[in-house]
Amino acid sequence: MMSDVIKIGIVEDHNLFREGLKAIINGWPDVEVVFEAAEGYSVINYLSNWQSNMPHIMIIDLSLPPNGKDEYSGMHLTSDLLKHFPNIKIIVLSVHIDENFIAQLIEYGAHCYLVKDCDPKELYSAVFSVHTKGSYINERSLRAIQHNLNKQRTVRTQVALEITKREVEVLRLVCQQFTAEEIAERLFISVKTVNGHRNNLLQKTGSRNVTGLVIYAIKNDIVSLE
Repeated sequence: MMSDVIKIGIVEDHNLFREGLKAIINGWPDVEVVFEAAEGYSVINYLSNWQSNMPHIMIIDLSLPPNGKDEYSGMHLTSDLLKHFPNIKIIVLSVHIDENFIAQLIEYGAHCYLVKDCDPKELYSAVFSVHTKGSYINERSLRAIQHNLNKQRTVRTQVALEITKREVEVLRLVCQQFTAEEIAERLFISVKTVNGHRNNLLQKTGSRNVTGLVIYAIKNDIVSLE
């Protein structure tokens, strides 16, 4: 059963920004910061020994301090969280606006990418969307994904032939950020059936999460950015 309170973790090395972000988030209803760290390399070990009150969403800065002589960026932490704690959703919050960074993080498995000059209202929307729908992809991220795909466009995979008409319908609605309940209502099917189709899509496309499904749909022209 989904908790009434969305639990947030913050990994950010700039103390002033981290404290400001925490104050903003704790001012929202039904959202609470339960974890914070100034670096990423100790996060996995800490969470492994701290199973209670686990964050639902981790907000991660892309630029983090190294672990001694070894680099350990937000990309490294994202990779390790996806491996060790796949149920934790990841929002990357960074100063980097380069489309390659954005597309790379999202395609790798981050559930959302926001730049640090975003409006707090957008971060609020992103938190709730990631928690309830599995992803939040704004126009900047969509464009980054599209441009990245255009650079590496190759012959489309045959997996598309294995996707049923109903799965395509579900996929298009997933890409429009509808919840399982909303999809069920629109297609006159049960939520259980929607989740079954979504799980089949994840398996067939080899996607890590809902964001991966969006990327697959764009790549195979199942949805359009226009």
